[in-house]
Amino acid sequence: MKILFLSSEVIPFAKTGGLADVAGALPKALSKIGHDVVVVMPRYRQVNKEKYNLQLALTDLVVEVGDKQINGAAFSSVIPDSKTKVYFIENNDLYDRDGLYQVPGTDKDYIDNDERFIYFSRAALDMCKRLNWKPDIIHCNDWQTGLVPVYIKTLYSIDPFYQGIKTILTIHNLGYQGVFEAESMSKTGLDESLFTMDKLEFWGKLNFLKAGLVYADFITTVSERYSQEIQTEEYGAGLNGLLNARKSSVSGIINGIDYNVFSPSNDPIIHKKYSLKTIVNKLDNKKYLLKQCGMRRKVGAPVLGIISRLVDQKGFDILAEIIDKLLHLNIQLIVLGTGEQKYHKLFSELQSKYPTKMSLQLKYDANLAQYIYAGSDMFIMPSKYEPCGLGQLISLRYGTIPVVRETGGLADTIVDFDLAKDFEQDKGNGFVFSKYDSQELYKTLLRAINVYSDEKAWKKIVSNAMKCDFSWKSSAQKYSQLYGHLVHS
Repeated sequence: MKILFLSSEVIPFAKTGGLADVAGALPKALSKIGHDVVVVMPRYRQVNKEKYNLQLALTDLVVEVGDKQINGAAFSSVIPDSKTKVYFIENNDLYDRDGLYQVPGTDKDYIDNDERFIYFSRAALDMCKRLNWKPDIIHCNDWQTGLVPVYIKTLYSIDPFYQGIKTILTIHNLGYQGVFEAESMSKTGLDESLFTMDKLEFWGKLNFLKAGLVYADFITTVSERYSQEIQTEEYGAGLNGLLNARKSSVSGIINGIDYNVFSPSNDPIIHKKYSLKTIVNKLDNKKYLLKQCGMRRKVGAPVLGIISRLVDQKGFDILAEIIDKLLHLNIQLIVLGTGEQKYHKLFSELQSKYPTKMSLQLKYDANLAQYIYAGSDMFIMPSKYEPCGLGQLISLRYGTIPVVRETGGLADTIVDFDLAKDFEQDKGNGFVFSKYDSQELYKTLLRAINVYSDEKAWKKIVSNAMKCDFSWKSSAQKYSQLYGHLVHS
C-alpha cells in the first residue's frame, strides 16, 4: 500500500516529544514489510539542508489561508539508515523559527499556529497531486494534522485524485488539541456550516483535534489502555463523549522502540556495552554514571533514574510528598529534565541537602539519558496518565527495572513482580501501583528496593525485562492489518 505519514516532528530532524520517535521509526518499520511510505513534515530552522542532503522537489506550493496566498516549496530526503522518503514543506515565514510550536523559554504558543498547520496540511495534500503520488492511506498524527481528514471528506472530495483515500488519526496525547478562536475557521477554506457542535466547534472555538476525530475513518492511540481511558470523563479532556460515540472506530496499538538505537549490546554512547550474558558490565555503567553526576557509588544502594518533564502529569506531585523520606533510605537518585519551577526549586534544595545521594540535571542531554538507562538499577515513572511512554520500554531493554503507575501504556507493558510468588515462574518485569497516591508510590519503591537486596530475585527480574520484545516489528504489522482493512472496506 501507499501510505502518506504526516507528522509535525520526526526524529532525527526535529523533536519535542515521543511523537518524533514514533514518526521516525514506524515509517521505517512499515517500509521494511513492503509498504511504500512517504513522510511529510515542516522544514523548521533546525532541519539543515546540507546536513540531511535536502533536494528541491517542488516550488510554488501555493495555498490560500484565509485572505492570504501563502507560497512555499517542498524538499526531499530520506530518513537516515533507511530508504524511507521524507518531504519537508518549506515556508520561512511560518517555520524558520527557534521553536517548533512555542516561543523557546516560555510556555507561549506561536500566535499563528493555526495558519502554520493549515498551510502544512493543505500543502502536503497538494504536493501529492503535484507529484502524482496518490496514497491509499493518510496516517495523521495529533492536532497539527487534524484538519486533513476533514479536507479529504469535504473540500478535496470533488477532485477525483483524492477520492477513495482513507484516513487514520493517531492520538499521542489527548491533552494537546489545537484550539483556536472562532475566527480561525475562515482561514481553513472549509465551509462555515462545519462550525457546529457535532463537527469542528468546541465551546465556541475551533478544535483541530476534534475535527480529525469526527472525520477520520479510524482513530488509534499509542496503547490499548489509553484508548479506553480517553473514553472516560477523567481522561477524556472534554472529548470523551465524541470518542465514546466512535468507539467502534477507536483502538490502541502500543508504540515500539528502535532496537537499532536502543540496545545496550550495540549502543555507541554508553560506557561499556553489555547483554544479558554480560550483565556484569552494567556495574561499570553504574559507576560511570555516578562519576558523570559527581557522586560515588554507595555499596548496596540501588541507583534510581528519572528522565522526564518535571510536571504534575508525570507524577512529580506525589513524588514530591515522599521524596525526602525516600532519600533517607540507602539509595541514590539521578533526575534529568526540566519543567515547572516548583520542582526545579524542590530538587535543587534536596540536592544541597543530600549531595551524596542525589544529582539533579536541569537540562535535556541525550548522552546523559543513555548513561541513566544503562547505569541505573530502577527507572521511576509514576505518571498520572501516560498515553504510551517510551522510557519504560527503553529501560526494560537496558535491564533497568521500571517502577510505574498502572495507567495507559505503562499498564500495557509493565507486569508487576511479586517476590511472594514462585519467582521462577513470575513473568514480572517491573513494579506497579494502581492508586494515584504518594504512599502507594512509596510502598512500591520499598518493595522494589527489597527485591534489589535479593540477588537471585533481582537477576530474575532483570532477565525478564531484557527478554521483552517491544520492537516496532509487531506494531507495524498491526498497523499494516488496520490499513488493509480500511482500504478494502
